[in-house]
Amino acid sequence: MFDSAQTPATAPEPKDASTVMLVRDGDDGVEVFLLRRVAGMAFAGGMTVFPGGGVDPSDGTADVRWAGPSPAWWAERFGVDEARAKALVCAAVRETFEECGVLLAGPTEDSVVADTAGYAEARRQLESRELSFADFLARENLVLRADLLRPWANWITPVQEGRRYDTRFFVAVLPEGQNADGETSEAAEVAWRTPAAAVDDWRERRSVLLPPTWRQLATLGEFDGVDAILAAEQEISPILPELSFVDGNPRVSFPGDGGYYDTGALPWGTDK
Repeated sequence: MFDSAQTPATAPEPKDASTVMLVRDGDDGVEVFLLRRVAGMAFAGGMTVFPGGGVDPSDGTADVRWAGPSPAWWAERFGVDEARAKALVCAAVRETFEECGVLLAGPTEDSVVADTAGYAEARRQLESRELSFADFLARENLVLRADLLRPWANWITPVQEGRRYDTRFFVAVLPEGQNADGETSEAAEVAWRTPAAAVDDWRERRSVLLPPTWRQLATLGEFDGVDAILAAEQEISPILPELSFVDGNPRVSFPGDGGYYDTGALPWGTDK
């Protein structure tokens, strides 16, 4: 997984990616949607993650009807240019639909589709890249609801990793009437969990969490409801974890990493 000799000069350029933390209010507090990726996948195989993935070239050129903060607003929040910001937002909405069937779009600027079951074939075509997201929205006469997303964090894969991503994290509330599912080739299992329960699963070695996922769960667990999450003003600065080796085992250091190495299942074949 790691190449300890790799330096910033020789490392592959990180690919832009978008990840969406879907949340809802549950009986025991905030719940977040998680999926366990199919084992053997090139990146994060077998690990528990939020829906998301790499930005597709078509995301940057998508001509879509748009509601909510402009690409310029997103560019300022994420520290990128407008074209890149638009691609990140489009990828966030597209990947969420592909991976769990939740569609942050509607027939008007102030509505959201109530049931996505009728788009099952389009979803399959999007996942296989037979259909672009822009063409799908245009065909169904849908407006992308950027206002349903909130910017949350920015994590970059360590320099020594062979497959690298510059990932922007978003948060969104599950739209009323829609269901998140696991009908994707990339998911082995899906579940709604409170952040505390998800961390307990990791602590008891029932799941494996990468540092960004673990850290976001810890942060979400500080809120008592989705309204508070949506109202939060997150300071977004790029986080590039640093890799070192302790007793021959890789250790990734990052802000707020206290507790990550104390217990739980780690993604590098060691528990400590």
